[in-house]
Amino acid sequence: MAAIDVSAGTQVKPNKSARATKISAQSPIVEDDQGQLLARKGISREVIDELSKVKNEPDWMRERRLKSYEIFERMPIPNWGVPLQELNFDDLVLYSPPTTGRFNSWDDVPEDMKRTYEQLGIPQAEREHLAGVVGVWRQEPVYEGLKEEYRKLGILFCSMDTAITEYPDLVQKYFMTKCVPPQDNKFSALHGAVWSGGSFVYIPKGVKVDLPLQAYFRMEGAGEGTFEHTLIIADEGSDVNYIEGCTAQTYSVNSMHSAVVEIFVHEGAKARYTTVQNWSKDVYNLNTKRAMVDAEGTVEWVGGSMGAKYVMLYPGSYLLGEHARADHLNVGVASGKVHKDTGAKVIHHAPNTTSNILAKSISKDGGIMGYRGLVKMGANSQGSKARVQCDGLMMDGNSRSDTWPDIQIQNPHVTVAHEATVGRISDDQLFYMGSRGFTEDEAAAMIVNGFIEPVTKELPMEYAVELNRLIQLEMVGSIG
Repeated sequence: MAAIDVSAGTQVKPNKSARATKISAQSPIVEDDQGQLLARKGISREVIDELSKVKNEPDWMRERRLKSYEIFERMPIPNWGVPLQELNFDDLVLYSPPTTGRFNSWDDVPEDMKRTYEQLGIPQAEREHLAGVVGVWRQEPVYEGLKEEYRKLGILFCSMDTAITEYPDLVQKYFMTKCVPPQDNKFSALHGAVWSGGSFVYIPKGVKVDLPLQAYFRMEGAGEGTFEHTLIIADEGSDVNYIEGCTAQTYSVNSMHSAVVEIFVHEGAKARYTTVQNWSKDVYNLNTKRAMVDAEGTVEWVGGSMGAKYVMLYPGSYLLGEHARADHLNVGVASGKVHKDTGAKVIHHAPNTTSNILAKSISKDGGIMGYRGLVKMGANSQGSKARVQCDGLMMDGNSRSDTWPDIQIQNPHVTVAHEATVGRISDDQLFYMGSRGFTEDEAAAMIVNGFIEPVTKELPMEYAVELNRLIQLEMVGSIG
């Protein structure tokens, strides 16, 4: 199974399914090659009304969208982290009506989409290694599959669009209420207004899913924004492993990915969220990801971040019940003009909770990697423990690695440890490896593999192999 990427660096070729577009800098109208109206650039109440109407949504969702839009209008763009001055919402297509259908049979998926998924190895993996798959193409769900034996256990796994129709009570209860409210930041508010696509997971009480569930999101249009929403609910005593992969075509104009992930881990449950993203380097990747963990529950975040132009990503965990636990493991690569401001935050609200944060970053050819982390021990967190380790590897003298740890302690009976290292591959290391017959590139590859091993060993084998491959591609010619 080639798990993640096939063509994040390829130039798009217009075809019927991809809906080649004409985007004018002077006009908000977006047309296809035949002059048919496809969408409008920018965001307005008119766009939101049309979006909700096309999706045939209930009134409560339309009202939430409009409320989020009002919040978006009031909130400023964050003035810290990556520079966002070039990002103009009026130049982006924030929603495009669907032109393809939704398919429950793999044989019915359009050929160009099918080829991309097949290159990723998803059909084979679905048969052999996965409990189910959701495919989202240009913000719209195109494929949903869950094996019958898991369906019989009461597991719900589908696109968010399907969930609103078939499981409205669950969606209304959890969607952007306590975990990631629209007022969290400007981009979560934008997401709440124009979200489209994404995946929905509900695992019933006591059910343990022995194979992963996987979703794959593909950005296809130039100058577009994508806003898929992932909602995972692990009920009491359940166990689930969810995997996401994301890629995009290469264009000469900026695009934006602003997803929201909400994970609810109820008492005694465990949820692992794994993502490997390989964006083209014209994408602003600005996400909000959050988990709420009840007593005895565990959430695990495992991630690899390749490509993109600017990245702001801080998965957060709120430990709400005694003995709740959060583990964050992430590796990111910034090469060339890429700037990534990433990290994690964990809020300990209950006694005897535990968190571990391990962040690995690699910067090369002038790339900038930053770790921005928050660990907060609340007033009721006695007996809790937290450990933070952030390691930066710079491949040359032109790159940068920054660390901004933030530790807030409101209870004296806790333990918090923080460790940070930043370094370069030294000439001595390369000379030593060269004396053993390795070329400079081979030596660098071995050192990088050892550096990221604590994260890759937590990935499924196919994903670990793919992540290593992507990182090695980024590293070619990096030693100077």
